[in-house]
Amino acid sequence: MPSNSLNKMENNSTEPDEHLIVNRIYAAVMEQRLAPNTKLSEPKLCETFGVGRMRVRRALLLLASQGIVDLQSNKGAYVACPTPGEADEVFSARKLIEAGIVRNLAKSSDETAIAGLRHHIEKEDRAREVGERREIIRLSGEFHVELANAYGNSVLNKTIRELITRTSLIVGLFGTNRSATCPENEHAQILDAIAAGDTERAAELVCHHLEHIQAGLNLQHQQPNEDDLVAILGSR
Repeated sequence: MPSNSLNKMENNSTEPDEHLIVNRIYAAVMEQRLAPNTKLSEPKLCETFGVGRMRVRRALLLLASQGIVDLQSNKGAYVACPTPGEADEVFSARKLIEAGIVRNLAKSSDETAIAGLRHHIEKEDRAREVGERREIIRLSGEFHVELANAYGNSVLNKTIRELITRTSLIVGLFGTNRSATCPENEHAQILDAIAAGDTERAAELVCHHLEHIQAGLNLQHQQPNEDDLVAILGSR
């Protein structure tokens, strides 16, 4: 087949682009539907998304650059699989960074930012009321991203997103039922301290909150993974 025909096929506007594939895999990791060490078979991904291999490979490269996927020579792509040591490092980094973020938010007392965060917590509460576990997990992680958004530093925002994705992988690998989501009411307590301008209380609460999640991990146990990519990543 002529190369220009191949290019036309690859650029077919009816196919999802690599960013849709990246977003779908990212969401599955965040919602703990896609377990660490799951093999991301190129043929299966092509089947799932109805795209060619080049598009899948570009998506996998993007995911690898974000630390979500490990590309192993002669073996293929796998969802990243943090070690217990890496888990400790991720939580230590999050405590240092997020304590600084909430201190600064408490100093600024930005009413618009606080209102936006309260609205996010209301969405978490509604998801809990109806038992939407997948939505609860997603929103729980996104609360911490919204804290970074409210601070307004794009570098920190990117760092926090990557750390939260790593946290989801860690919980997916080592988590127990009580560590699957952020403990109820703790987000609201953190936000109340921010709104009150209590910098040290806000920092103390966010560190306690992250310690609470980490305490729910069993670093000697690994959850089994599910490799039915079509079922996990298909249309939502």
